Amino acid sequence: MPEPTPQQQLGQSLIKRAKAFGFACAGIASLEPIEHADELDAWLDAGMHGEMGYLDQHRDLKANPGRIVEGARCALVVGDLYASRDDNIDHPLEPGTGRIARYARGRDYHKHIKKRLVRLLLELQEEHPEAEFKAFVDTAPLPERELAARAGIGWVGKHTLIIHPQLGSYMFLGGIMMTLEAENPAEIEWVADHCGTCTRCIDACPTDAITPHRVDARRCISYLTIEHRSPIEPALASKMGDWVYGCDICQEVCPHNSPKPGQLLDEPANPAYGSERSSFDLLEVLGWTEDDRREAFVGSAMKRAKLEMMQRNAAVVVCNQFPRMDHEMQRRATERLKGLREDAQAGLLARDAARDALLSIHQPDGGDHQHDAHAGGEPD
Repeated sequence: MPEPTPQQQLGQSLIKRAKAFGFACAGIASLEPIEHADELDAWLDAGMHGEMGYLDQHRDLKANPGRIVEGARCALVVGDLYASRDDNIDHPLEPGTGRIARYARGRDYHKHIKKRLVRLLLELQEEHPEAEFKAFVDTAPLPERELAARAGIGWVGKHTLIIHPQLGSYMFLGGIMMTLEAENPAEIEWVADHCGTCTRCIDACPTDAITPHRVDARRCISYLTIEHRSPIEPALASKMGDWVYGCDICQEVCPHNSPKPGQLLDEPANPAYGSERSSFDLLEVLGWTEDDRREAFVGSAMKRAKLEMMQRNAAVVVCNQFPRMDHEMQRRATERLKGLREDAQAGLLARDAARDALLSIHQPDGGDHQHDAHAGGEPD
């Protein structure tokens, strides 16, 4: 094997140091323009980003990641595991509780990853005072998954998430842009797409949000519960199941996340993302004040969801679970929805969601419990 070049030696050193900071994997990405800029433009032009207007900004930077830092030559890309194959099966929820996506069950990844990246960045600045560095964790208009694929961390799956061949897809991405010139060592190679003919993520999505390598955010449960600031269409709300914040279905069914009994994992999930809370009591959420929301979201990435959004989500899940509730819980749920509907201090989005849920669960014809909120009169 030929001697590594100076660029490869630097890359190997950077990767080793990133892993010393606790990242599960790391690699060096080049910064040439992305290959799928036309597909990104088509996705945005079709409005598939929904209400996430920030995704339509700085298209030129997303397509040309090297422009983020003047003179940047490469990026150190890191992956932080927030769950593992052993954590891919949840226990069934009792009626009255709403499920939280795994990424949001522990500490806020933005702060946890950024803190370690900044520490590494400061070390690099001291060693290379002539160079420029910029850390990123969802904080710059960068195509992070494309960079992760270039760095040899994995491939972009049909559900559009990075999949590491051993570690799976429960992974946060971040990194450091730099004007230093580094490359991956020879032993780190580009990872070929292993999805093949598998369509499990596409078939399992309740709202049909996924087509190969494309997600229509307007139909995605994660988007609807976290980013969508408007009422949720009844046809989509009825398919949200128990998810009150986010969704993991496309990852749960992925063979690369399936538990493998008897096989030791190459890397355990970061304990900072342990399941401090995997669900919410829906009736409590329906009665939350803003102070209650803030207390529940201390140190969590979930604070992105406003109070009225969480109460909207809780009303939807109560409606979906209502047929499975016993009589006493149905009574309590109905009373809590009525209280929210009549609460003048609550947000309009939450009050309307409570009204719609009451209309749906008290249909006299016993039909589908999600329907047009204006199809009939309000229950008492």
